[in-house]
Amino acid sequence: MGRKAGVKASARGASDAAAPRVAPDPRATPAPAPTREQRLERQAYALGFDLVGFVRLGPAETAAHFDDWIANGRHADMQYMARDAELRHDTRRPHPGAVSAIVVTMDYGGRQPRGPVARYARGDDYHDVMKERLQALHAWLSADVGAAIDGRAYVDTAPILERDLARRAGLGWFGKNTNLINPTRGSYFFIGSLFVAMELVASTPFEGDKCGGCTRCLKACPTGAFVAPKVLDATQCISYLTIENRAAIPEPLRERVGEWLYGCDICQDVCPYNRKFSLPLTELRFAPRPVVDGMDARSLARRLLGMSVAEYTESFRGSPMKRAKFSGLRRNAAVVLGNVGLVDDAPALIAALRDESSLVRGHAAWALGRLGSSLAATALRERLVDEPDPDVRDEISSALRARDELPDSISK
Repeated sequence: MGRKAGVKASARGASDAAAPRVAPDPRATPAPAPTREQRLERQAYALGFDLVGFVRLGPAETAAHFDDWIANGRHADMQYMARDAELRHDTRRPHPGAVSAIVVTMDYGGRQPRGPVARYARGDDYHDVMKERLQALHAWLSADVGAAIDGRAYVDTAPILERDLARRAGLGWFGKNTNLINPTRGSYFFIGSLFVAMELVASTPFEGDKCGGCTRCLKACPTGAFVAPKVLDATQCISYLTIENRAAIPEPLRERVGEWLYGCDICQDVCPYNRKFSLPLTELRFAPRPVVDGMDARSLARRLLGMSVAEYTESFRGSPMKRAKFSGLRRNAAVVLGNVGLVDDAPALIAALRDESSLVRGHAAWALGRLGSSLAATALRERLVDEPDPDVRDEISSALRARDELPDSISK
């Protein structure tokens, strides 16, 4: 086969040599050189970003909606959002001198199997991954221009309405679940931006709303966190309750948390655009780390309740799950076992009754009250005697009362 190919190649070469040479037409228009925006786009793709757009900085179109959201207390106790509200009104304020932004997304694998940890949080911290690459894009731009370009990379940590920027950069529309949705990729992606002090030709903004009459995300939310289409009440959201919330999870909502130990994907899982267009995971740094890989809710919950501080530090180094803190993850683990645990899980919860964190002890008591075992009831009665925290004592009493096993001396 190689010989035949060689013969054919030689024949073509001989034919080409015999053919008369045609001088180039001086009137032919040369192919235009790629624009700076095209070169930036190619480099962004080469760095691993999946969508790229450009936007002129200025007043944020959704500032009024954001202010209304804050005014109605739907940001829960995330006071940093209210504190920096004015900076979010105009995208020129966070980095004075910047006039344009390169807005990018990075997919985190919507085809990963569902589990007790939201897909975005199973691997390395996306803040670090995306910022490193945005900084690399910044360095490339300066080299391309031949001079240092003033700029700064942002990934979900600055007072910027990033979805607003992304829509104006043509990357998608605001879904009824408040996520940015792209018509060919769904919504399982992170958003980042590089603010630069140079003029860039803006992309065409994404106009319209492709959700149509679909309300699957609104109906699927187990806690009813969507008070209206595109309006999320964080105080009811499982992601907020299990991550940003530093206090007790309100008892009426604990059962609705279900098996979610960190975050929640439900409103994305049911979205038709994700069902059709979400992609397999390709970025290795977002691949699940061993501590969560393949773990079901009960197994991961027991593992967290039995983990030492040193083990936690090692297992979650560089993980976005550290956002919830050690006590928050153990609080969540207790709630999960209260929802899906079996009698065999009682020992892990009984040990948690003596955790140094009152937050963990209180939720462990609630969970033990739901297991329905005599071992759990005995442990609750014994702990009630020497529990120093009145709030935890209330949790224990409530758990025993629900089982109709509250000691007479306490119930009177």
